[in-house]
Formats: sequence, structure tokens, C-alpha cells
Amino acid sequence: MINSLVAYKGKPACILNTDGNKFALEFADSSTFKVREKDFRFIHPEFTQISDDCPQADFSVLTELQEETLSLQEITEWLFDEFNAQTAWCTCLLVEDGLYFYWQKDKVFVRPTAQVESVQAKRDAEKLAAESLAHCIDNLSKNIFDEQDEPYLKEIARVALNQSKTAKILSHIGVENSPEAAYKLLLKIQYFEPSFNPYPARFNIPTDEEISVDVPVIERVDLTHLASYAIDNEDSNDADDAISIEGDKLWVHVADVANIVPSGSDLDVYAQERGSNFYLPESIIHMLPTSVTKATALSGESNALSFCFEFDGENINNIEVMQSRVNVTNTTYNEVDKWLVADSNENLAKIQAIGVTHQVFRDSRGAINLHLPSVDVRFIDGKASVTPQVSSPSRDLVAEMMVMAGRTMAQFTSDNLIPVPYALQDEGDFSAEFLAKKDSLTLSESFLAIKNFKRSATSVKPLLHYGLGLPAYLRVTSPMRRYYDLLTHQQIINFITDKPMLSVSRVKEIIGSVNVALSNVHKVSRASDEHFKCLFLNQNPNWTATGVVVDIRGDKALFMIPDIGMMTQIKFKNLPQLDEEMQLQVSQVNLVDRSVNFKVV
Repeated sequence: MINSLVAYKGKPACILNTDGNKFALEFADSSTFKVREKDFRFIHPEFTQISDDCPQADFSVLTELQEETLSLQEITEWLFDEFNAQTAWCTCLLVEDGLYFYWQKDKVFVRPTAQVESVQAKRDAEKLAAESLAHCIDNLSKNIFDEQDEPYLKEIARVALNQSKTAKILSHIGVENSPEAAYKLLLKIQYFEPSFNPYPARFNIPTDEEISVDVPVIERVDLTHLASYAIDNEDSNDADDAISIEGDKLWVHVADVANIVPSGSDLDVYAQERGSNFYLPESIIHMLPTSVTKATALSGESNALSFCFEFDGENINNIEVMQSRVNVTNTTYNEVDKWLVADSNENLAKIQAIGVTHQVFRDSRGAINLHLPSVDVRFIDGKASVTPQVSSPSRDLVAEMMVMAGRTMAQFTSDNLIPVPYALQDEGDFSAEFLAKKDSLTLSESFLAIKNFKRSATSVKPLLHYGLGLPAYLRVTSPMRRYYDLLTHQQIINFITDKPMLSVSRVKEIIGSVNVALSNVHKVSRASDEHFKCLFLNQNPNWTATGVVVDIRGDKALFMIPDIGMMTQIKFKNLPQLDEEMQLQVSQVNLVDRSVNFKVV
């Protein structure tokens, strides 16, 4: 074997000598290396200087040799007509390439034509993919993209929306496989518009579905003689509660959603999975199909679940509950404010007076409302807007009536042992000094008091709601929008119609599963609001507003900015005082992590 041509790790070599079971190989660069026989492949008995430039092989002969196993010499003679060191090396390269042949120990197997075509097709696809990947990488390095890049951009988008953990191309361009990093890239190249809200998809929030519904016909109490008012925002067209007064009786009428969505139905499961409406700046994702909303919203003559009660200044008395037919007048907060100022609606004026009395009662029982600023965030026709929420007599009237309804039905369900999801809040850690001035707090005092509140919770037990100043409270006025309200309606209707109710243990199970859905509701709603606040500031770079110092943290002052519902920390050499006001202007907006830096003007 001395002076033979062999292949070692894809390189040609000459056998110089042998030493026991080792062979000394010499390579083209004159280097030598000792290896065992099993580590190299014998190519030709006579070594000559060879190259990788090979003559054209006659592949037509392979038609007759498909699926045969031949020696290297035999296949070389078929392809090149002669067997010498150069042609043998060229055959070796072809076998190593693997398209037409592959090694079977020291023999060569000739692939069938179909297999050759399959291997070639795979190679062509891999080549095309590599070229496509290189094209996309080059484009992304220039912060551009084109139609050819779409498959890779969709992979990146799936990472950005938390629907996939990795996109191969991100590793190629040195970008972390994380939702934030992927989203930042897609914003940078303008594949995602700044107005695109990624958070519903990132949390896998179910979208609306169109499902037709039937409205069961049942016997109802006719209350159409009552003047019933559904008071809402200007742009609302799906009222779910209305109020009336009849002598000493107060009425709260609520859309009878449970008549269409009974406990355990497919629609009930649908609603449980969502937990609540998602009120996003750009859209609403509904807890129930919009067909249910259209069928149950209060407008004109409507079906309702009506609660009737009397309030003597302290106690709720003479509670009645019935499935009813009501005649609703739809109006707005602004319109009702005008009526109340002009004293032109006797019914609403009476309800307002009762509501004020009930508020005084709750205040005497320890109710605390910190009156912290709140804003409405909207995205309409390409423009983000942030509008501070303002209180008004009509809004206070409606809010107090809803609290009264919740108190009334908590009393009714508790007295009748109806298993429902009560809202509760343990007593907060407030000093006597704080409680003495709770109705005249500064903004900083209200902000710092937040930490003294206990977290609200949901339970099958009718326990204290400290913030509302009530011994028990139940959310009952929004069954189209909140699942716990719907569940309560289902239980109440089953009780008043002598049908089986869900057990306490089953209601507990539902609370557990719905709380998970509601956790996502809160996360997505908060992130979406923050996103569009950032977009608003990007669209209004010269925006300024008043910031109020609500806390001092080291050498930084924490500001609350009521006009936009945001907080910011600013470093000072000479710290300002609590509740001091300063004009602030945006200095930097980061849409990816939804953060904003402000500076003092």
C-alpha cells in the first residue's frame, strides 16, 4: 500500500510508510500524520498529484446501473472510461457528494433515478431557502423588507405576539428570541404600525364570534308603566341597566341575559372563558356574542331582571325580584345633568336625593373613595386620545344606584342562601387621623393611602366590603359585560323560578377559573391603555401637562399626571414639596416597554 492514494477527512494523501498498525500519510502541503487503516479510505494503488478539477463524467451510464453496488474502480471506469489516480479521486468526490451514489463500506451504491431527483429537489429547496434567508438578513440590516421576506417576518411576528418561542432568523441577525425584542424589530422596520396593539394576541385573548341566539318566551311582570331611564355615554348603544322610582320603591332593571345564557350552556362556557368584556382603546372584545347584546340590551320595550326595594335612610327593605317587561328611555349623562340642574325631571331628582342619602349612610359606615384621577383612552381614525374622566351629578346618581342594587341583592341572596360570587374587601390599615380627614385628602395623601387598602376579592361568603362601607356587596348590573354578574343572575332566576341552583362548591370552582381569565383581562387592558398613551404622546410631541408631586423617593420626586393618568420620577438637586405642581413635558417615549420619561418645563 506504500505510495497509494487515499482519502483522509476529505483530503487526498499518499501513504509514505507503515509502522505496525499505523500508516504515515503525507498531504499536499507536505505535512504528515499517522493514522490507523480504518481512518482512511483507499482510492488508487498509485499516488500522483491530483486536483479537484475533474473531467466531465458520463452520467448517462447510470441508467443501467441503478441500485447496483460496485467497487470504486468499476464505477470510475463506467464514468470516465479509465481508472487512474485522478479519475478515481473524482469518483470519490462524487460519492462523497452523495447525489448519485453513497458508500456502503468500501463499495459504492448507485441511487435509483427517483432517489436522485428527490435529493436534488431537497438541495434546490435548501439553496433557495438559504438565498431567501440571506436576502432577508441583508434587508433587515438596512431596516427594510419586501414581499420575499414575508415568511420570515411572520415567524418574527409570532415571537412578538408570544405565539412561538423562536424564529430562526432572529438568531442570524443577533436579536434575542423574546416578544419584546421581536416587537421592537418589527416596529423599527415598520412591519408593525405603532397603532397596532400586540397585547390581546400576546395573551391569547379569544376574539368575537358570531353566534345566532334564540330568546325564550317566558311569563314576565309588566312594568312598562314605569318611567325607566338607561343613562350612559354618548356613544353607547348597549345599555344593560335602567332605573325607576314608584312612590317609595326604587327599581333597578338589568338586561335579562341569563334568559338567553342559562347556567351550563355552550354560551355560558363561552362567557366563562372570557370573564369580562375587554374595553380596549381601539375596540371592544365582547364576553358574549354581539347577538346576545343586541337581543338583551335595554332600549324601548325590553326584557329585564328587575330589583325593587325601599331605603329608609339606613336599611334596605321590601326587596322584590322579578323577570319583567320594561319600557326604557335611553339618555346620556350630559342630558341628565341638564335635567337635574333645571329640576325638570321629578323622578330622577327623587332618585338623586335618595342616592345622596345612601352615600351619606355609607360614609358614616367607613366608606372611602380616594378620588384618584382616571382617564379614558381611545384610538379612532388613526388618532389616539386621552381624556380625563370627570364626575357629574348624573354619573354620581347612576353609580350610587348601582351600589344600592349590589347591596340589595347581596342582602337578598344572603337571606335566601343563594350561592353567588360576592365582592369583598377586608378592613384597611388606616389611622384615626386619616379617617377623620378622608373627605378632604390632598392628591399625595390619596396616593399614599392606596397601600393601606386590602386587595378586593371574590367569595361565596357575604363578607365586608370595606371601601364601599357595606356589610356585603354583589355585582349585579352588568351581566352582558361581566361574568360574575351573569352567574349571579342565573342563580337568582333559578331561585325565583324554583329551578335547581349551582352548589356552593361549584360556584367556588367557577370563581377559580374565571379569576384566571380576569387576570388576563386586567393585564391586557392595562398594557393596551399604556400602549395608546405612548402613541398619543408620540403623536403629540409638544404635549405638556401639570404634574403633582405625590411622593419623595431618595433624590427623586414621584409625579402623578392627572391629564394622562401616568406617573413619572424626576431627579432633583432641591426636592419639591408634596402636592407641589409643575409643568411637565415628554422627553422620551418607548413604545416597546410602554415607558415615558418627562422633564420639568
